[in-house]
Amino acid sequence: MDRLTEMEAFATVVDQGGFTDAARKMGISKSAVSKHVSALEARLGARLLNRTTRRVSPTEIGLAYYDRARRVLNDAGEADSLVTSMQSAPSGLLRISVATDFGVNLLSPVLGDFLREYPDITVNMVLNNRYVELISEGFDMAVRIGDLEDSTLRARKLTDTTKRMVAAPAYFQQYGRPQKIDDLNDHKLLHYSNQASGNMWKLTAPSGEKRQVRTAGWLTVNDGQSLLNAAISGLGIAFLPSFLYFEAMRAGLIQEAIPDLPVEHLGIYAVYPPGRFTQPKVRAFIDFLVERFADKGPEKW
Repeated sequence: MDRLTEMEAFATVVDQGGFTDAARKMGISKSAVSKHVSALEARLGARLLNRTTRRVSPTEIGLAYYDRARRVLNDAGEADSLVTSMQSAPSGLLRISVATDFGVNLLSPVLGDFLREYPDITVNMVLNNRYVELISEGFDMAVRIGDLEDSTLRARKLTDTTKRMVAAPAYFQQYGRPQKIDDLNDHKLLHYSNQASGNMWKLTAPSGEKRQVRTAGWLTVNDGQSLLNAAISGLGIAFLPSFLYFEAMRAGLIQEAIPDLPVEHLGIYAVYPPGRFTQPKVRAFIDFLVERFADKGPEKW
């Protein structure tokens, strides 16, 4: 006989407290349930149930076996459900954590297309500028920019962006234009307060040397759009990703602070919980973003 069927019959008898109710639960005859349990006891060489005319209860060995058997049966049920869901159309609530700047500038404009393509999915996009714990905080996935921290999460690259130091032409007219990294110490810098590195910029010199600039900012905020607005108004130099500065630079509202420096490149990733299988709704959204951003990249926002 099938081991799982024997195990299921025994566990159902324990759950239901008898063979009659177990047979009704499983949709088979009482004699069939009894045969499955007897076959299991014979194979194991142990009595798993105490049988009386009034009640059925597990023996000490039976109770220990029941705990393990129930786990195996639950895992088998989840495996079946997973295969079914993997083949079903994407549906359900998709909860996403996204950095505010990226969400406002890039995700919000394309969400309508995604929802029209997948009408059975509903999206809850949470915009914040902190590192969220996906599993414990109930998120299905997140979009993260830059180097990924060591993690058990899975990741898929969506596209790239660049970072440049930018300021308004009026700022350079008033304070001059820095010619090298060391000159930044004499300038007014605009900082992003949610950076893990604090008020420190990681830059690359023309020689390829990695440098760090740490100075007190004239203005520090936790929102990239506010930094861009401050730079446009001539308050100082901001270090921003291309999806924020691109349109303003094309319009001549800002210029690069030190054009000779190598451009800093950052990856943009979808991260999601580990496991061999990905929920259809998560896979659908990531595939959608990869396709949508296929023609995007550094200097193409």
